[in-house]
Amino acid sequence: MKTDLSPSNGFNTARLPGLLKAAGTQHPEHVIRVLRNTYALLAMTLLFSAGVAVATLTFELPAPGLIVTLVGYFGLLFAVYKLQNSAWALPAVFALTGFMGYTLGPLLSQTLAMANGAQTVTLALAATGVTFLSLSAYVLVTRRDFSFMGSFLFAGMVIALIAGVAAILLEIPSLALVVSAMVALLSAGLILFETSNIVNGGETNYVMATVSLYVSVFNLFTSLLSLFGLGGSNE
Repeated sequence: MKTDLSPSNGFNTARLPGLLKAAGTQHPEHVIRVLRNTYALLAMTLLFSAGVAVATLTFELPAPGLIVTLVGYFGLLFAVYKLQNSAWALPAVFALTGFMGYTLGPLLSQTLAMANGAQTVTLALAATGVTFLSLSAYVLVTRRDFSFMGSFLFAGMVIALIAGVAAILLEIPSLALVVSAMVALLSAGLILFETSNIVNGGETNYVMATVSLYVSVFNLFTSLLSLFGLGGSNE
């Protein structure tokens, strides 16, 4: 993938090299290029996903269900992996992020129907943004290597997935709360891990880097939404 996705307006990633140098880091040019394209594509996919979520919310479309969600998510994720070096990579990325935006719509609808629902969504969104920017900035400035966390994070997400499915099927609210907290922490760790992977040259494909960061941000937001929503439901 050699396409440069740097936009001329809006999310101005062209300033990234200057910001990195101003922070005292000495990132190689190819790393800066991957970072620039990754953040540009990440911004576009987040906006697209948010648009789909709003459309789903506006038209009150039904939730896809557990089976459709799992099949759609892992199927599209596999498609992105297989197409990462082809011209179909970007359409696959937007298909995946659009589908995830669709699954987000019913969750937003449920949250907004609660007391202080709008405040809950705003708080979760703000906390997600601050967490992502803070963790990313830390890695970009320090260039610390978090590759040692890979196995632990992967194992943790597998456990969280199994526990999450069990919480839904068995209808155990307390387990769902534990899973949300666990996923939030793991997602924060994955943001550190993925950003470190790019900065230290472990990830050179901006498509896969974007998808990894997008999934982490998405999971962080939905987990915080569930946690804050639970607190709001008790008021």
